[in-house]
Amino acid sequence: MQTTLIILSVVFILLVLPLLSRDLRRRMFAKIYDRVTMRHEGWLASKKSPLLAEIRGRVLEIGPGTGVNFRYFPKDIEWIGLEPNPHMHAQLRAKAQAAGLPCECRSLNAGDIDMRDDEIDCVLSTLVLCSVSDPEGTLQEIRRVLKPGGTFIFLEHVAAPAGSKIRRWQRRIRPLWSLLADGCCPDRELDRLIRKAGFAKVEIEEFRVPKSIAPSIVAPHIVGRAYK
Repeated sequence: MQTTLIILSVVFILLVLPLLSRDLRRRMFAKIYDRVTMRHEGWLASKKSPLLAEIRGRVLEIGPGTGVNFRYFPKDIEWIGLEPNPHMHAQLRAKAQAAGLPCECRSLNAGDIDMRDDEIDCVLSTLVLCSVSDPEGTLQEIRRVLKPGGTFIFLEHVAAPAGSKIRRWQRRIRPLWSLLADGCCPDRELDRLIRKAGFAKVEIEEFRVPKSIAPSIVAPHIVGRAYK
């Protein structure tokens, strides 16, 4: 029975999902996001809790999704979210209200930040830069809107080391994975891109998520800060 379900799921993914409109795929993704990521997010809590407790002032979150980070935020921040998937906005607003945070959510892509230079104290991205269409441009926009001395805080999954078995599988499965996960690219070298984005100082810690929590192709992660 289990084998049959797996086969049917693969058939659905390969034959049916590509035929659906992007809007419908995004609607489906928004509905299942919290359930699919529950164990992963639970495991990451020990990384996120001390990191996100640091944020202050006017905060811009890139791709907040359904609001999974609200539980970690201080209560006295001014929060703005750029979430291009409109089907996540209702959950986002509900979680913001439950957390006692004001919620200003804009339906924009990360590469189109409609803000002036030097006006944000902290930019945050968690498990987002893997799916933006132009990661280099997005990082330049993040640096542009940060105030001098402002902080870019990130937690992302990244490409495995070049030549490794996992890296080869990341490259092979990328087209299907991207279709399933709303544009996610598992082999993106985000650590390298952040280091070359022109920040005054970059701090990065590498870690891996256990196989029991997430597939091996998204196991390599980084967490850190970049200062303007």
